[in-house]
Order: sequence, then structure tokens, then C-alpha cells
Amino acid sequence: MSLMNRHEIFEKNSIILTVGILIVVAIGGLVELAPNFYLKSTVEKVEGMRPYTPLEMAGRNIYIREGCYLCHSQMIRTLRDEVERYGHYSLAAESMYDHPFQWGSKRTGPDLARVGGKYSDDWHHDHLINPRSVVPESIMPGYPWLARNELDITDISADLATNSVVGVPYTEEMIENARADLFAQANPDAEGVDGLEERYPGAQIRAFDGNARTLTEMDAVIAYLQMLGTLVDFSAYDDQADVNLR
Repeated sequence: MSLMNRHEIFEKNSIILTVGILIVVAIGGLVELAPNFYLKSTVEKVEGMRPYTPLEMAGRNIYIREGCYLCHSQMIRTLRDEVERYGHYSLAAESMYDHPFQWGSKRTGPDLARVGGKYSDDWHHDHLINPRSVVPESIMPGYPWLARNELDITDISADLATNSVVGVPYTEEMIENARADLFAQANPDAEGVDGLEERYPGAQIRAFDGNARTLTEMDAVIAYLQMLGTLVDFSAYDDQADVNLR
């Protein structure tokens, strides 16, 4: 019996075909899942990564609340045109503390994975209030209420505690000092700045909306945006990136 004739067994018997499909799917699933049982981590560790500060966490929550992720991804793919436009391609480790992460390919607006430090705080402030004041062709809606709304800090400690449950390395000290650290990051003259810097190395400390007297949602969102893509030193990856893009 030829090989083609043997295949008729599967074509003419639905039960045998179903069993065959299940066996093939099971083998494929095992090949994909088995490595996860003996690998300690599938995410490469990189220098510089740290959990979000309470202010950055609050800004990220507002970013998600306002639906910013629907138009802006945070995933630069290993394609030459993307790397030349946005910067070094995204590393999995950069999203290791994101729940949920902001990867994707839907881009009504530009990717924001490397937006930190690209523009000034004033630029972000004006852009969020009226995007067309700095980008005339922008179709992005304005968010002027961010500058008016005082930041709700009632749940910030609970936010950190919840993230610690799913693996983000927030310590009890970080959770206990969440409110103080939140105010300290937006006011360089506030008490507790030294403690903030010790708990979150490299945290940017200043009045992000230009007014240190009040803590607004604008402070939080700008703090989050100015942090994106700034934690990892990519100089060690530049050579490998050149090889991958050739």
C-alpha cells in the first residue's frame, strides 16, 4: 500500500483523524511548554531595571485609565526602520514589572518605549493639554484635566502591595513609604528625598508639571513618560543590535 493510500485511513475515518490531531497538538504543546519547567526564568536579566516608583506607578495607572495604550505601543521590533526611528529594540526585561505590559503593534501615535528624556517636561505638559500646540498635525485628543486634578493617593500603597504578590520586588519598606516617596519625587525640597533615591536608584526628582506646591495627575503621567526607556544602558547591546540588523 502506497503512502498516499495509507493517508486515506485518516481522510475516511473522522475518529482516527481527531485522535491524530490531538496527538500532534500534544507533542507541539510539550515541545513549547517543557523548557519552562526547568528554566528559572525566560526573561534575560539586565542592569538598571527597578520597580516603578509610586509616582511612576500612579502615572502608569492614569495612562491606562485614559486609554493611551490604545494608540501608543511600547514595543520596538527588531526591524531597521523601527530601530532608526525609535531607538534600540525592546527587551523583554524592560516589561518584567508591567502588569499588564504595554507591548503591541497598534500605532495611531508613535511608539513610546524610548520617549523618556526625548522631550522636556514643559513639552509634555503642553502636549497633553493641547497636542496641536506643539504638533500641529496631531490627531490626539487633549487631556487638560490632568493639570487640574489632584492626584488620588489613597490606593498607592495597595497598588504596590498587589504588584508584589505577582512578583514585583516591592519590599515592606517601599510599601510603607509609598505615600512619602510619591510626594518626595515631585518636590526636590521635600523630606524623604534621600530615602526615595535609596529605594529607587536613578529616580528623577522634580516638579514635573512645574508646580511643586500641588501634586497633580499631570505630575504622575509626565514622571511615567520621562522614565520610559531610560533605565537600561543600551551601550552594551549596540554591537549585537548592529549584527541583528544586517
